[in-house]
Amino acid sequence: MSQDILSLTATRMLTLYQQRKLSPVEVTRAMLEQITRLDHHTNAYCLVDPDTSLDLARASEQRYQRGEAHGKVDGVPVAVKDVFLTPMWPTVKGSRVIDPATTLEKRSPCVAALERNGYVPLGKTTTPEFGWKGVTDSPLCGSTNNPWDARLTAGGSSGGSAAAVALGMGPLALGTDAGGSIRIPAGFCGITGLKPTFGEVPHWPASPFGTLAHAGPMTWTVEDCALMMNVLTEADPRDSQAAPRRHVDYLAALQGGVEGLRIAFSPSLGYVDVREDIEQALRDAADIFASLGATMVEVDPSFSDPLAAFGHLFYGGAANAMRELGPRKRTQMDPNLVAVAEKAAQLSMLDYLGAVNERMALSERMASFHCKYDLLLTPTLPITAFDTGREVPKDWPSTRWPTWTPFTYPFNLTGQPALSVPCGLGRDGLPIGLQIVGARFRDELVLRAGHAWQQAMPDTLQRPPLFYGEQARQREA
Repeated sequence: MSQDILSLTATRMLTLYQQRKLSPVEVTRAMLEQITRLDHHTNAYCLVDPDTSLDLARASEQRYQRGEAHGKVDGVPVAVKDVFLTPMWPTVKGSRVIDPATTLEKRSPCVAALERNGYVPLGKTTTPEFGWKGVTDSPLCGSTNNPWDARLTAGGSSGGSAAAVALGMGPLALGTDAGGSIRIPAGFCGITGLKPTFGEVPHWPASPFGTLAHAGPMTWTVEDCALMMNVLTEADPRDSQAAPRRHVDYLAALQGGVEGLRIAFSPSLGYVDVREDIEQALRDAADIFASLGATMVEVDPSFSDPLAAFGHLFYGGAANAMRELGPRKRTQMDPNLVAVAEKAAQLSMLDYLGAVNERMALSERMASFHCKYDLLLTPTLPITAFDTGREVPKDWPSTRWPTWTPFTYPFNLTGQPALSVPCGLGRDGLPIGLQIVGARFRDELVLRAGHAWQQAMPDTLQRPPLFYGEQARQREA
């Protein structure tokens, strides 16, 4: 097995396929072997089906041999979060209460788009039950561990997808994000993840978390994120809330850099307690953007913490997801999910509408902010990864996960695009994430800035030691 294959980006794979220097079968086999070798450390996948993956890889290989490759990701392996419907595999969302048979022969829009473009699915990646929290563990699938240190969490709820990408167990992955669930694990695992503008990527069936929920790409590089966005934004009539198709070529839009842009950066949003080394990493990043020609301004967006409003809407979504489940089924579920859902079910309509009002005010505030500033930079998270199997760090003052993700959930409330890119390592040797936020439907500008960052700072893309087998050999010894 070649480490070179495992390190390839999807865009590079496609070039080598076209040149007949590499085969989709070679790549798929290498990644399946990597899953077999390493995934017992991380538990990134809850389902792997080598026969199906290799059959699809062989079909792609034959298309290339005939000169008939089709679509934008023909032959590229993809890890699929187990909330997306796949026709050949069940989708149980980390839960014992979903009948797997009822989910077969159905396709989410993202899966349908990837199929049309020739993808090779590697398997389904782990998620907490119903994707409800910022770490990845469930009664059904257990905990997903961090590829940098298996004693720590990968984050969530798209933790399986993040760990898979970091360890070369798939160059592309699907994630969802209703409060940070793409960006949190991207930050903790040291990969790239985009929460697109709400409605930019069609999503069906509608999420129980409503318009907080976004589907998006998780990849090694921003360039691969853009490649995936060119696929995932294809029209799908089943999503009645999808925005009109804008037909943006996200790959082409990466060029141009950040020169002339006016970029705000805020280490704390005015109210977050951030670890010193993470704040310094943001300030260093701001200096890099300034050196690339952007005008950098340290300024807070001037909104107060919308945690309470987010909690009403998000946990109301959890209650919505469970509205048909009786006491017997609830005993089979994550007890903390049951607790927050039952509490949220007691909210009054006025409580809920008050949260909607706060959300609307925050959206208006950020729309005004982006009339002055093209982009906003923040840390993705105020901390690095903590012990696996916990919802919050040890001795944390709150018991619920959103309290340690204050930079992510505000932009689910506003529906803005937000990208997490690796920003080096903290004092503990763990990844730090840089979040780049743009105005609604300026996804291409967010990606362009992220690409400029990665072009200027290639050393921020670092594979975890486990990728190379060092930690695996030490543990097995």
